[in-house]
Amino acid sequence: MRAISLFLGLILLTLIGWLWLTVSWSYSEGERAGYVQKFSRKGWLCKTWEGEIAMVTMPGAIPDRFEFSSRDDAVAAQINALAGQRVVLTYQQHKFIPTSCFGETEYFVTSARALNDQPASLAPAVAPQAAQPLQPPPSAGTTTPPAPAAPAGTVGY
Repeated sequence: MRAISLFLGLILLTLIGWLWLTVSWSYSEGERAGYVQKFSRKGWLCKTWEGEIAMVTMPGAIPDRFEFSSRDDAVAAQINALAGQRVVLTYQQHKFIPTSCFGETEYFVTSARALNDQPASLAPAVAPQAAQPLQPPPSAGTTTPPAPAAPAGTVGY
């Protein structure tokens, strides 16, 4: 009986250690910029803030979506205050969290700030061209060589 309770205690301790490690240690960190498309507080028992931003690389391109979670109400207030603006979200990625009670995604936003500049277009700039004067028709004394004939069996367009 004592061996069983020791074994169950060891399993419980391992699970608690795994949970602590996945929640406190971040796999990666970074920033994503875009426009917040949706942001809401969700969950039956454990309420977390879940959102999505549309990341636009250049005007006219199809946006890429980035889904994120936030457990901090202060960060959620920052994101709500920046609604309608282009924002930069700083996040931490936590892999292998055993339950969705901590968030539905593995990306947890830690701060948000407004990004005032618009994304630059990667298309080359087109400079207006000055009107070119029309060339006079060739004079009557010059002749243009005839076009070469198409090889037999081909149709020219």
